[in-house]
Amino acid sequence: MTKRILNLALSVFLIMKTTLATSTNHKKEWHVIDAKGQVLGRMAVQIANLLRGRHKAVYTPHVDAGDYVVIINADKVALTGRKEDNKRYMFYSGWMGGESYKSVAQMRQNKPEFIIEHAVKGMLPKNRLGRQMIKKLKIHAGSEHPYQAQKPQPYTVS
Repeated sequence: MTKRILNLALSVFLIMKTTLATSTNHKKEWHVIDAKGQVLGRMAVQIANLLRGRHKAVYTPHVDAGDYVVIINADKVALTGRKEDNKRYMFYSGWMGGESYKSVAQMRQNKPEFIIEHAVKGMLPKNRLGRQMIKKLKIHAGSEHPYQAQKPQPYTVS
């Protein structure tokens, strides 16, 4: 009896296969997301998941199976609470006394793409794979983008 159960378990084990993503067995798609009125943190989580490929059945943590993401209207992204006034980004020159701080309002005026890029980058791996994934993120302050030839599909952030 136990030998029969062992043979049955071995046959089930040999039938079940796990598919892992490689650089050739998945297709990279393009998504476009309108950031107008979207909450920054909630949107950044979904962008990071798209860049990593976590929405695909062949998701593998150590392989870049993610898609390209184009963000438009980055200057109109929403922040909850009092973050617009209180949140500050720190920059350091490497020299003594070289610390500088900029508020979200200043960053939105000078470089609105940085706000989304900074939030998404913090949610990706901190290694070569993360640096490869962040290159697939294309952010634009206005409503126009130069990636019409790739036919990006609209993606709704929920």
